[in-house]
Amino acid sequence: MVDQLPGECLAKALEFLESLCGQANQTSKVTASRQEEEALLQIIQRRLPEDNQIRLTYLRQRNENGEITDTEAQELLTYVDQIEHQDAERAEALIQLAKLREVHLKTLVNEFLPCFSQTLTNPLIAASCFPIQPMRVTN
Repeated sequence: MVDQLPGECLAKALEFLESLCGQANQTSKVTASRQEEEALLQIIQRRLPEDNQIRLTYLRQRNENGEITDTEAQELLTYVDQIEHQDAERAEALIQLAKLREVHLKTLVNEFLPCFSQTLTNPLIAASCFPIQPMRVTN
């Protein structure tokens, strides 16, 4: 069939096929980019489950009041470690998303962590955004 095409038509057919291949490649890149962005957004927006958050708040309050037991203090440390790990993953995901979107990291921090971006300029806001108090050691 290709052998029967005049030279001019063959050139146009090849040009058309290259165009289709280019569009297909672009579509697959966009799809991959969207999937990568969605995965990063899930990491950025991940939070503790509500029941864990309630328990964490309870443990923090007991710690602040000096009423925390050794077992509860260990549980609180486990939550703190988990949150720190999630924060590190969140920071890495924000960096990757900034590169993917080709925007400044500060733009994404303002979008996803507005409370954090305000703490950089106002320490009073920092206290309300991050109410973790130092742990008291009880004997």
